[in-house]
Amino acid sequence: MATETVPFTREGFAKLKKELEQLKTVERPTVISEIAEARAHGDLKENAEYHAAKDKQGFIEARILRLDDETSRGVVVEYNGAAPEKVSFGAYVTITAEESGVSKTYRIVGELEADLENGKISTTSPIARALMGKTVDDLVEVRAPKGVVEYVITEIKY
Repeated sequence: MATETVPFTREGFAKLKKELEQLKTVERPTVISEIAEARAHGDLKENAEYHAAKDKQGFIEARILRLDDETSRGVVVEYNGAAPEKVSFGAYVTITAEESGVSKTYRIVGELEADLENGKISTTSPIARALMGKTVDDLVEVRAPKGVVEYVITEIKY
């Protein structure tokens, strides 16, 4: 069975590797100390500090496992200069809603890098899937919870 690669931008990969290092070298030892300290307080059944620390440890360990897995399969995808007029991974795409005329710019990134508040959308999102392979002035239809929304691509940058 082939292992599926996970695409990253250079910046996104570096950010996640840094987060992984922080979790392993700072967060994990800190929560282990918190658990040991809470244990010293006695009865674990009624020890809220202990339970909170164990919950935090579970979150940290799960995040470490996911980041380890994803970054080990990670591939930094660089723009190679081919077809700059088409939307592909890593592109900054400005779209304008046909109905409202509102424009938004998104960067198409890997799933772990997605951050809608900062304009980064995952390749698996409905908008990104609709944009992939399209060119400036193309009309794209995106299925949204409130129905189909039409956008025009006004700019593509790398």
